[in-house]
Amino acid sequence: MATAKVLAGARVVLPTGTVTDGRVVVDGTRTAGVTPDGAETLDLSGHWVVPGFVDMHNHGGGGASFTSGTVDEVLKGVHTHRLHGTTTVVASLVTGEVDFLTRRAGILSELAEQGEIAGIHFEGPFISPCRKGAHDETLLRDPDPAEVRKLIDAARGQARMVTLATELPGGIDSVRLLAEHGVIAAIGHTDATYEQTVEAIDAGATVATHLYNAMPGLGHRAPGPIAALLEDERITVELINDGTHLHPAALELAFHHKGGEKVAFITDAMDAAGFGDGRYMLGPLEVEVKDSVARLVEGNSIAGSTLTLDRAFKRAATIDRIPVEDVVRAISANPAQLLGVYDRVGSLEPGKDADLVVLDEAFDLKGVMRKGAWLVEPELA
Repeated sequence: MATAKVLAGARVVLPTGTVTDGRVVVDGTRTAGVTPDGAETLDLSGHWVVPGFVDMHNHGGGGASFTSGTVDEVLKGVHTHRLHGTTTVVASLVTGEVDFLTRRAGILSELAEQGEIAGIHFEGPFISPCRKGAHDETLLRDPDPAEVRKLIDAARGQARMVTLATELPGGIDSVRLLAEHGVIAAIGHTDATYEQTVEAIDAGATVATHLYNAMPGLGHRAPGPIAALLEDERITVELINDGTHLHPAALELAFHHKGGEKVAFITDAMDAAGFGDGRYMLGPLEVEVKDSVARLVEGNSIAGSTLTLDRAFKRAATIDRIPVEDVVRAISANPAQLLGVYDRVGSLEPGKDADLVVLDEAFDLKGVMRKGAWLVEPELA
């Protein structure tokens, strides 16, 4: 059972800014504005306290796949990421037969209803064969709105996002369908032109799936999707900040155009996250992870990542020199708002779930709390 706690002395990042020598009060499973009688006090001087991380694009971890694993394996993957600060995670599926994906959606929707995951993201099969990345080309198909609707229905209200190559036949109609049903239409794995991307945004698309990756590069005569996605204030861009998927200048360009309000750090993690090098399966495709970089055995394409969000946070705050407040928005508040769960998670405000992460001065993870209970208890000198 969670007990009342006061986390005192840390730099606490709130929606209004950072409070030096701040306090976070935890009463049961939630944060509170008033300190209950008998609350335990933990001195976190010299540390940061930030909201629990929210990952809206994650395929697995701890050796487990959200696409093919059993319920226990999915829970193992979720727990692995929780130990790295991700207290809210969406389970992402890779390309497969539509009937297979509907069956997986049924399994995952139960976990979402139980509060173990925050919903389901379908990445494929409605993506471009020209930009397929680590997806099986033989299983790709045009985004038929009827099939998109079939996936949504199978998720029983737990579908959160569908990644589409919106330039394909049926793409724009599918975007409109998703918007009508309150599901995020994300532009990704796309070969769209600038003009086609603008059309998709006007139809209701609101997210760029791992911006820069699996889409044409930025050109001065043919600017492609990147320019359209960066310039439009309606779009939030996902970024994989692992040092492999993006050059620091590309990350800086995204923040320059989007500020802290329209960036979402994601992992795009696969089974090897938090587990180690070796051979894995990503859907039906074999992946080799070497030196923590995942690539397809056939073709050598990057196949997701082995990233955890604590590493993304540290890299952003140290190597990329992004203000901590903007890092917190990108890794917690912004994805929570997109997913429609900001009333419960994504910031340290009274009444929300007591989901938080303790970091030391070097931004190394020292503690993780979820719903008032320590998953990683700080060991303080």
